[in-house]
Formats: sequence, C-alpha cells, structure tokens
Amino acid sequence: MAGVITRLNKAKRNTRAAQDPAWVRWSLIGVSLAFLGLFLFVPLAAVFTEGLRRGVRVYLAAFQTPDALAAIRLTLLVAVIAVPLNLVFGLAAAWAIAKFEFPGKSLLTTLIDLPFAVSPVISGLIYVLLFGAHGLIGPWLMEHNIQLIFAVPGIVMATLFVTFPFVARELIPVMQSRGNDEEFAALTLGANGWQTFWRVTLPNVKWGLFYGVILCNARAMGEFGAVSVVSGHIRGQTNTMPLHIEILYNEYNYAAAFAVASLLSLLALVTLALKSLIEAQSAEQTQND
Repeated sequence: MAGVITRLNKAKRNTRAAQDPAWVRWSLIGVSLAFLGLFLFVPLAAVFTEGLRRGVRVYLAAFQTPDALAAIRLTLLVAVIAVPLNLVFGLAAAWAIAKFEFPGKSLLTTLIDLPFAVSPVISGLIYVLLFGAHGLIGPWLMEHNIQLIFAVPGIVMATLFVTFPFVARELIPVMQSRGNDEEFAALTLGANGWQTFWRVTLPNVKWGLFYGVILCNARAMGEFGAVSVVSGHIRGQTNTMPLHIEILYNEYNYAAAFAVASLLSLLALVTLALKSLIEAQSAEQTQND
C-alpha cells in the first residue's frame, strides 16, 4: 500500500513539474493572438472594408464587368479541371507508396514534394521554355496549330503542377497509419482489387481525401505566380481572379480590386470552415476506431 501511495505522489509531482506557470501560458497565448491579429485578421478586415468603402452598389458592380465575369469563370474552370485530376493522381500515388514496395518508390515520394521546393514562377517559366513559341516543343506545336502557353491549357498545366502534392501528401500518412491488415483480410475473403479499394481503403481515408481536395481547390483558385507567367494577361481570356485583381490594382481601381479580393477571401474562409469540420470528423472517427 505504501508503495502505491509513493508512486501516486511521484506522479503528482511529475504532473505539477510539467505544468508551465500561468504567466508563461498567457504570454504564449497573447503572442499568438497578436500575431494572428496583425497578419491575418487586420488584413482580412481591410480587404472587406476597402471593397465596401464606396458602397454596396460599387461593390457589386465590380463583379458585373465582362472582364471580372470572365476571370471568375476561368478560375472555376481551372479548378474544376485541376482538382479531379489531382484527386486521381493523389489516390493512385498514395495507394502505391503506402501499400506497395517497388523500385523508385523513394524517387516518387521526392518528386511529389517538388512543387513545394520550386518557386511557382520558376515552374511557370519552365512551361514557357518547353511549350512557348521559341521553346523546345513550341515550334512543333505551332506547326500543328496547338497553343498551350498564353492560353487556357497552359494555365491548367501550371495549376496542376503547383497543386498536385496536396491530395497525395494528405493521404500517404493516413494510409500508412492504417496498415494493410484490412486489405489482406478483404482479399482473403474473396474480394478483388477494386472491391478492396472501394469498400475498405477508400472509406478508411475519406476524411483525409476530403481535406486534401479542399486544400488543392484553395490553392488552384488562389494561384498567382505560375499562372501569371503562362497566361499572358489577356483580358477576358487568360486572366484568373488573382491576375484580374492585380490589373485592377495597377490601374488604381482600388474599390473593384478589393471587391474581387474579398470574394477570394470568402472562398478562403469557407475553405477554413470546411477544414475545421473535416478535422473534427477525422478526430471523431479516430476515437471511434
């Protein structure tokens, strides 16, 4: 009995020792809130304030011009193309890396992280050097009346490059943590590969998949650097919303620029809300498992 009491007292002392003083905790919380307020909340509030400074009519009029509508349509089109393609790639890459051993596995993992290490501007420039009029493949494309750079296909390719790690990088650790036991059990019971994927693997990683898709979509809609290089800034044709905002700002049309920027900010807030919801659902599923 005495030994049990001694261990309990020791555990209490260790718990007290691990607790930081109140002033340390409040100082860290204060620094975090001040940082978030200065670099996140204040700029976000400024965007909406400047967008609405001249009234709601001017604010809404910024979205009704032909150039603004074209930019919104193009942004949505690029996201609609890039996100599903990255979804397929991310699932295939994550499944291969997490479930199988094969030559070149470490190289594939490294290549997935490449867009995180390369500047988006550099990646856009590479596409220009490859597919531009004076690029490596450009003359052949011109002979066959195929235009990739300064057109929608080039914007899609640049967006694909900068966004393809998000789904894969979210799924790989989730699949690795789940292991292969459930898949082996399904195969033992007679399920084929597709049945195992749809009924075992995919349900186990669905929250990580949704999380990766949301991040991928947010980056696709907000990408500026790579798209700026390959778009050519053609009004009404190759300007996405970020490029349209830049043009409006450079023309001193601040009300319209901040109005369109507020739309992107709203998309970011929706993304943040969905992210929080998915994290809560994922945590609940982990506890249930």
